[in-house]
Amino acid sequence: MADHLPAPTSTSTLTAEPLPMPLAAVRLTAYTPADLVEILGDAPDPFGVDDAGLTWLPKEVHFGVRAEGRLVAHAGLLRVPVSIGGTEAEVIGVGGVAVAADLRGRGLARTVLTAALDHARTLGPRHALLFCRPPLVALYERLGWRTLEQDIRVEQAGGPVVMPLRTMRTPLVDGAEWPPGEVRLLSFPM
Repeated sequence: MADHLPAPTSTSTLTAEPLPMPLAAVRLTAYTPADLVEILGDAPDPFGVDDAGLTWLPKEVHFGVRAEGRLVAHAGLLRVPVSIGGTEAEVIGVGGVAVAADLRGRGLARTVLTAALDHARTLGPRHALLFCRPPLVALYERLGWRTLEQDIRVEQAGGPVVMPLRTMRTPLVDGAEWPPGEVRLLSFPM
């Protein structure tokens, strides 16, 4: 699922008192639809990407941040196959990035993504990819991600399609350069 930081539709809020900072991210043993609702509310399209008409893969590894017992941020990871310039490899797909609207601007996206990427660095692939809506590109750039300035094809039930969202990458290994060539995700997007 693409990354999104939408306005909540639930009335759940934390106390008006400042939260103890910094909050830490932890690996979650599970991540359910109820957890997503806890963060983003119960809107029918919480990530704002249903219009893209894509089928998404669920993430396999999840990181979250809790504040006062409430899950307030999430990032998920999934190892996925890619072809770059005709050479097959694996990348770590990052998705489902979400921060509760009432706690944005407190560094929680950085916190949860740092924990997720620290774990991703132990998995072997040299790069991570994510897909995001254009308004979120600047946020990810501040967090060290770079936009791929080319179309990327992703698998769907009817065959490969051009990803309509922005594709961003970050190295997982010091000095890892993104290879040149056409990029194709050899799975559904994450």
